[in-house]
Amino acid sequence: MSTNELYEKFLKSSGVVTDSRKINKNSLFFSLKGPNFNGNHFAKSALENGANFAVIDEKKYYDEKHNYILVNDCLQSLQNLANFHRKKLDTKIIAITGSNGKTTTKELIYSVLKTKFNCICTEGNLNNHIGVPLSLLKFSSDTEIGIIEMGANHLGEIKLLTKIAQPNYGYITNFGKAHLEGFGNEKGVIKGKSELYDFLKSSSGLIFFNSDDSTQKTILCDYHNKFGFGQKDADLKYSVISEDPIIKLKVKNTNIESSLFGNYNVQNIISAVSIGIYFGIDMQKIKSGISNYISSNNRSQIIEKNNNKIFLDAYNANPTSMLLAIKYFEKYNLKNKILIIGDMYELGKEENKFHQEIVDYCQSLKVEKVFLIGEIFSKTRFSKKFTSYLNYLELLQNREFMKIKNCNILIKGSRGIKLEKIVDFIS
Repeated sequence: MSTNELYEKFLKSSGVVTDSRKINKNSLFFSLKGPNFNGNHFAKSALENGANFAVIDEKKYYDEKHNYILVNDCLQSLQNLANFHRKKLDTKIIAITGSNGKTTTKELIYSVLKTKFNCICTEGNLNNHIGVPLSLLKFSSDTEIGIIEMGANHLGEIKLLTKIAQPNYGYITNFGKAHLEGFGNEKGVIKGKSELYDFLKSSSGLIFFNSDDSTQKTILCDYHNKFGFGQKDADLKYSVISEDPIIKLKVKNTNIESSLFGNYNVQNIISAVSIGIYFGIDMQKIKSGISNYISSNNRSQIIEKNNNKIFLDAYNANPTSMLLAIKYFEKYNLKNKILIIGDMYELGKEENKFHQEIVDYCQSLKVEKVFLIGEIFSKTRFSKKFTSYLNYLELLQNREFMKIKNCNILIKGSRGIKLEKIVDFIS
């Protein structure tokens, strides 16, 4: 079946679904495959649960008595369908990638833009070769601006996603030590993330960028369709009023306050402000959009629990974001500081080195205690101030930890280490 014919089926459906357990009536089911599953196995049950059609790519599952659509490759068909749909829309698309802060930035931009526009953004972290097409297929002719988050851990992934989404605008939050296992090194990270800029340059799209970032400034030095923000030489200048601990900025004589902690969130906030200004949104609406954004999903959350204050940033971690979070925590005049840090994943052959560097930095900090969680951190050399556990469940067996009172606690680690699970056990 051609993409055009498949598109006609899509327009008559209630939307695309890839999980047969979450079928909506009249939905279009795609039988995607993974390392441990084959969606073709579930095509029949998807139809039985209310799907209008089931897209399959293995002929043995085809039955002309049922509404099966046989294609060569379900994933490729999904991506082609999303691209075809995108080209039918007048929606302006802003693509966001980077090593750290993508999701928070995306949500801040959405919080600002929705004060004026009919706007849709990537849900959760649906930012890969499957998530981006699914996000695009939720756009309609009424969607004025779409915000698409793009994640990658290998070269060529952002290139593919830009080809599918065809963004008009783009922003790279930063280049950091993330996914080094796939990118190889920091130069690989820069090259991989910059595939977004490569696409926008080729299509004369507009690039938003942090003009205080020397790397980004160098990459974009010969490109003219750009909008920079910064504290020095920029199209939009801003100043930081406070980061103790909540971030407050001053932009165009307007004080903007957020609910986020951590000076590493300054760039996330000002990027959203800048994009709002570029799209002509009133400063008071921008101010409201920033202040109304409340972080969730274990990102930059401050949780008051009995007599303890928890700084929870446990959605993800890499050497860059980990060091920034610890430096932020170190900076402020808080009493009874405790660090709970978990393993950082996807760092490749130098993972032990990066974890040791974090431990070495923490050795001199004025904190009461450092809890190291994970198999990689357990292999590092550390002092008596540190205690190591293979996982969070082992930590919960520590009576000393369970009796923590009147403390300020930073929790930071990769998603897979599940440090958010310990919050409920802090008294």
